Amino acid sequence: MFAIVTIAGQQFKVTEGQEIFVHRLEAAAGANVSFDQVHLVDRDGAVQVGTPIVKGANVGITVIDPLVKGDKVIVFKKKRRKGYRVKKGHRQQFSKIKIDSITA
Repeated sequence: MFAIVTIAGQQFKVTEGQEIFVHRLEAAAGANVSFDQVHLVDRDGAVQVGTPIVKGANVGITVIDPLVKGDKVIVFKKKRRKGYRVKKGHRQQFSKIKIDSITA
């Protein structure tokens, strides 16, 4: 059984027991949160497609770690023959969550 759900503005294909990283959620560690923006639910071949969401469908999650930093991305700018060089780094903040239940 899997579902396609919108979490923090992004769509994810999730299954029960799966652990994923999503954009930072404002929830404490161990908090239980549910999302009702489920676009598709598949139960062993029986597919429910929403228009745009499936009514009554729900995905329950548990927040494992509310603040995880991603890999550093280097941004380097240069203009030739001008002596202009700028180097900056960025680390995106994520939350690690576990999918507990998918109901439809």
